[in-house]
Amino acid sequence: MDEVQSSNMEPAAAKYTLNEEQEKKDIIRHYRALLKGLRPKLKKGDKELLRTAFEMSANAHKTMRRKSGEPYIIHPLAVAMICVEEIGLGVRSTICALLHDTVEDTDISLEDVEMEFGIEIAKIVDGLTKISGVIDTNTSQQAENFKKILLTLTDDPRVILIKLADRLHNMRTLEHMKREKQLKIASETVWVYAPLAHRMGLYNIKTELEDLSMKYMEPEAYKDIAKKLAETKRERTRYINEFVRPLKEKLQGSDFDFEIYGRPKSIHSIWNKIKKKAVAFEEVYDLFAIRVILNSSPEKEKEDCWKVYSMVTDEYNPSPERLRDWLSNPKSNGYEALHTTVMGPQGKWVEVQIRSKRMNEIAEKGLAAHYKYKEETNSEDRFDKWFGQIREVLGSPDSDGIDFLQDFKTSFLAEEIYVYTPKGEVKMLPTGSTALDFAFAIHSAIGTKCIGAKVHHKLVPIGHKLRSGDQIEIITSNKQKPSEDWLNMVVTAKAKNKIKDSLREEKRKIAEDGKYVLQRRLEGMGAAYSNHNIEELVHFYKLTSSLDLHYRIATKFIDLKELKDFQVLGDKIEIPRLKPVLTEHTTDQTPQQKFDKKDSELIIFGESSDKIMYNLAKCCHPIPGDDVFGFVSTGKGLIIHRTSCPNATQLLANYGHRVVKTKWAKNKEISFLTGLSIVGIDDVGVINKITNIISGDLRINIAGLSIDSKEGLFEGTIKVFVHDKEELEELVYRLKSLSGIQTVDRFETEN
Repeated sequence: MDEVQSSNMEPAAAKYTLNEEQEKKDIIRHYRALLKGLRPKLKKGDKELLRTAFEMSANAHKTMRRKSGEPYIIHPLAVAMICVEEIGLGVRSTICALLHDTVEDTDISLEDVEMEFGIEIAKIVDGLTKISGVIDTNTSQQAENFKKILLTLTDDPRVILIKLADRLHNMRTLEHMKREKQLKIASETVWVYAPLAHRMGLYNIKTELEDLSMKYMEPEAYKDIAKKLAETKRERTRYINEFVRPLKEKLQGSDFDFEIYGRPKSIHSIWNKIKKKAVAFEEVYDLFAIRVILNSSPEKEKEDCWKVYSMVTDEYNPSPERLRDWLSNPKSNGYEALHTTVMGPQGKWVEVQIRSKRMNEIAEKGLAAHYKYKEETNSEDRFDKWFGQIREVLGSPDSDGIDFLQDFKTSFLAEEIYVYTPKGEVKMLPTGSTALDFAFAIHSAIGTKCIGAKVHHKLVPIGHKLRSGDQIEIITSNKQKPSEDWLNMVVTAKAKNKIKDSLREEKRKIAEDGKYVLQRRLEGMGAAYSNHNIEELVHFYKLTSSLDLHYRIATKFIDLKELKDFQVLGDKIEIPRLKPVLTEHTTDQTPQQKFDKKDSELIIFGESSDKIMYNLAKCCHPIPGDDVFGFVSTGKGLIIHRTSCPNATQLLANYGHRVVKTKWAKNKEISFLTGLSIVGIDDVGVINKITNIISGDLRINIAGLSIDSKEGLFEGTIKVFVHDKEELEELVYRLKSLSGIQTVDRFETEN
């Protein structure tokens, strides 16, 4: 859903009267473009249905405007256009896209939608409608909404695809939002929606979502890479032409019907490489990929792709470790291609992607194209198997939204590995899976009895992490039972759910003893073992269920001697007016300080830091000048994180309602600890030069210095106290200008 402004928040009506005619023309232009895009898919009566949906949405939203000031109806029209043009969906999905916000934001009800368009469309619109309120205060509303959307995935994947289109349009127009809203939406996008788009096979949408998220979360890095890409474009084009020329000649000589072109990598993926490999932009070799697309018949496409691979590797030497064969083993989202990295002219590594036209359409349009081709072949494939795995896990989702989302991410949104059973059957598991995950993937009964495994005939523990190509044999014992620590050894949702079920079953058996003890005690007091009395006790001990009550009585966490203070009226017990005894399992959920949302907009750090208590996060050590946000944590008050903190994305995505807008004020009296890692050539006097700049020239206090020298190179860490980011940047600049220094990077320190 998009942020809206109601009509009473608009400027004077006269301002819009001038533009009213133009706005109407714009709306009609958008609507006609939508019809034009749908023309090949229109059947009898479809035009009338689309018109009805458009008019229903336009009338429902007529008093609303977006933050940009434009009429709200432009948003559903744009979402519908993305569904048609960029995802390849049809008429029914377009109707749902036009209506996706009506039930949530307007007077139109689901019953109205069902009466007009039928149950199928009403169900999809319901899936797209946000939960308006969550009763449990410990649960995040965003996470519950994600959960609702994801639970519809296996019933009708169109819900996800329309939601992705909605999110893409909101990201494209995010500049009109407030900064804290931008951070929250961008974090949600990179945390869930981009991986979801990837899993749906929508690579273009995935990369655009990642790039747009980065634009708001890491604006400086984004601008820097975008600028460098623009500056090197001419040079890159020249190189691509030089690389492609001999390949073109070979392909033409072999009578292939083909396209070949260079495609730049996304800003986000380049930034990831820079961070992961700790290299400068100039050192990232794969700024682009060469794509070869063959117009081959389905029965010859694999053979043709391998022929082209042979031509490419005849011309340029390949890197053996960098061959990715997704022809033999397509990804679970349907992606098929051959990727190889070869040594091109001027000693540069170049990635080449080879695929057929059909494979390319699936790569560009994902799920929608997959179903189109599936109808032609009528065969079950990896996409169907993936949905099957999700259905199995979603059978009884009883975890809260955040746990559910985390499990879904690790189980279904991660990259996969391919492993084999002893008989050679292939199993697809998420990266990071262990032998125990594999055991549960085979069968729940094998998982619960697993005591070890053999990988390539070598004995390994149950927590052993698997790699693609491993062949695994599971060893079981009838005496084995799952334990609590198993939950830390698995990543798949199926394994986690089955372990939790098993632990609950064990808990139920133990709880039976507690139930018997409680029953006897209540009857001894003259009270009945009734629902009312059990509820009173559950409430008194601040527990969540009667099962917990019985279990804690059985395991002696609760002492029933306290029942002597209870009064018995008839056969009912009445709680005494005493403070309840807190067991060691309950925690204080009250934050140290209450933050008024209105006041929170005006918090300033530095000169007014004495006015409000806050802590600096130890995971990212912010200093004045860093882009930061405040996070109201349970029990610890306000904690300040950098927006580039490793934990920021997850916090903002799951707990956006706890985020507080913050900014720094100059205060030269307070120093903040931060650290630098420095790498260079080990030369005489290098340490002396470094300390002279820090202590002598810049008069910065050093908290710690350690240098390791090995084979002519040194690696050092320096902890310093600085007043703000400007001072740190000046220090980095001065250190980098020393001869022999290769890299100087900020790192996170622990006090």
